[in-house]
Amino acid sequence: MTVSGIISAIVIGLILGLVGRLVAPGKQAIPIWLTIVVGIVAAFVGTAIARGIGYADTKGIDWLEIITQVVLAAIGVSLVAGLYGRRRHAER
Repeated sequence: MTVSGIISAIVIGLILGLVGRLVAPGKQAIPIWLTIVVGIVAAFVGTAIARGIGYADTKGIDWLEIITQVVLAAIGVSLVAGLYGRRRHAER
């Protein structure tokens, strides 16, 4: 992965975190910075999965890769929201 690939994955991750938060069911009581971090992780993992399976090497926009990233971001936001909510509730 090149430097430009890493930078684009971070930018896409920012967007993915927000989209994942919108797609995830229910209310997510986590800070926006944590949502963005989850989106960045989902971008990297989604790209790795897409390249590993072999559907990320198309000309133009890799829609299946983007769908994989959004699904991972939604799952990640839901999991982190559940863990973050439990941790904050246990501290009270």
